[in-house]
Amino acid sequence: MCGISGIVNLTGQNVDPIQLENMLKQIKHRGPDDEGIFIKDNVGLGHVRLSIIDLTSAGHQPMFSNDERYSIVFNGEIYNYLELKHELKDSYTFKSNTDTEVLLAAYIAWGDSFLSRLNGDFSFAIYDTIEKKLFAARDRFGIKPFYYYVNSETFIFASEIKALLPSIKNIIPNQKSIFEYLVYNRTDQSQETFFDSILKLKHGHCATIVNGKVTIKQWYNLSENINSPTLLTAEEYREEFNKSIGLRLRSDVPIGVCLSGGIDSSAITSILYHDFKLKELKTFSAVYEKGNSSDESYFIDRFKPTIKNMFYVTPTAELFYNEFTDFIAFHTEPIPSVTPFAQNKVMQLAKGNVTVTLDGQGADEMLGGYTYFYGSYFKELFKSFEWGTLIKEAFQYYKKNPSKDAFKYFIYYMLSVKMKNFALQKASKDLNHDFYSSYSKESKISADFYNPKSLHDFLLQHFEYKLEHLLKWGDLNSMNSSIESRIPFLDHNLVEKTLSLPSNLILKNGSSKYILRESVKNVLPKEIYERHDKKGFTTPGDEWFRTPIFQNYVNDLLDSSSFKNRGYFNANICKQKYQKHLKGEANFSKDIWKWINLEIWFRKFIDK
Repeated sequence: MCGISGIVNLTGQNVDPIQLENMLKQIKHRGPDDEGIFIKDNVGLGHVRLSIIDLTSAGHQPMFSNDERYSIVFNGEIYNYLELKHELKDSYTFKSNTDTEVLLAAYIAWGDSFLSRLNGDFSFAIYDTIEKKLFAARDRFGIKPFYYYVNSETFIFASEIKALLPSIKNIIPNQKSIFEYLVYNRTDQSQETFFDSILKLKHGHCATIVNGKVTIKQWYNLSENINSPTLLTAEEYREEFNKSIGLRLRSDVPIGVCLSGGIDSSAITSILYHDFKLKELKTFSAVYEKGNSSDESYFIDRFKPTIKNMFYVTPTAELFYNEFTDFIAFHTEPIPSVTPFAQNKVMQLAKGNVTVTLDGQGADEMLGGYTYFYGSYFKELFKSFEWGTLIKEAFQYYKKNPSKDAFKYFIYYMLSVKMKNFALQKASKDLNHDFYSSYSKESKISADFYNPKSLHDFLLQHFEYKLEHLLKWGDLNSMNSSIESRIPFLDHNLVEKTLSLPSNLILKNGSSKYILRESVKNVLPKEIYERHDKKGFTTPGDEWFRTPIFQNYVNDLLDSSSFKNRGYFNANICKQKYQKHLKGEANFSKDIWKWINLEIWFRKFIDK
């Protein structure tokens, strides 16, 4: 993993090297091992390197083709680079053992169509010095970031927003993004960001800049690569999963696992130990005091008899209080909950022990891991008149799952759009009425994202519009500690086959992730195989915001003139909510965090 940046002056003006160097300074944490820039007339490319494959200077970027016609900056990994290199060996003379050079050679050999041959996580830019064309692309699901700012004079891009901000004169908040964050807990569902003038290249898209014109098009469409319904046995699923893990073990540096205690990361850990015989595997986990609602140490400890190198960190209210302003600053955009803070601490724990981690992200989105997926499945069964199956699944779900929220979601999904909007407005009564009224008509989230026609459509929708914010937080948390995070569940071959499965291989007998559970039950600890609660890398934010240090802070924030004058919240209702939270009458931790996060974000990035 690395950091990339670039400038294309659309008017033909030469690139200022100082501007490019300053962009790299903002993302140096992404690549502490090396850095470089390349400037040719009106185009400049910059790169900071975290060395993973071929640790020698042969991996320096920007990297050039043998004839020096092409230059590339690349962030990510091409996991099938050895297979591609074998295909290209007769047409290209390789000077390194890097996947970067394979990526460049593939573009030279096959042109834009080479993207479909790649198995990996990537964002990159390639400049052709003869045709004077810049070609950039992003991976299928948005694992690696690509942000850009464009006007009539320039196109600037980078791996993180913070590298773009110094080049923008007027930094304006995106009010629609703020509305959807506050009302729907959603971010990153479109190409928009929280900054009005900064966009991101959407996942599965590529951009071409030539003759001062920027053209963006989609190169990958997940729905077109799904053949539903397709049956897989548990054994076939395990074989596909193992292929993905095997590819993601290609590295010249140590690899570990972020182990939460849930089924997804536990499945990866179990397969690495039993199938790949990694007996010295290192795991990294966030734990809390016994009895704490966020603590998963009981499940994590099921691996103690086999895994000898297990590392733990315990995030606390005091730790979070001391670090949350820095946490907000390096994430650059608001986050709907404090949960990513735990992941951040796990990545800090991993630093110095490994350089690469495997993570269980993505399994929930394609295997129905959230309670609301069962709500959509209930709706699917009801609408298709499969009432016998509906009754059976509802009974099994009720018997096995501690949370009964799936039934609430089922009722909600059956409501009309008008009724859904009314329910959301009631739940958002602490928001300023004028602000809510202004943007509720502009946002289409309720109509588009909360009306699943079937479980299959809902899963697909998550890959297109919801998964990316989790990937963004994971990228920022890992790269802030100079760690490369790899995600075996998001191998596109595995995703396409999983989303082609019929619903009853995903949700069955009251259990989510049915085919995954069955595929690994011979190696997964029994207690984890039978789990039906979901936590992940959670944090006890409800408890933290009741501590004295946060009481003082939150009360001062709610009383501040800046908070009251933003125009987003009714401060009096917020105070009433906070008092109920302090008394334990309700859990408003997500609301409290949004008050804090949005206000600090404004002070850090907008007010100045």
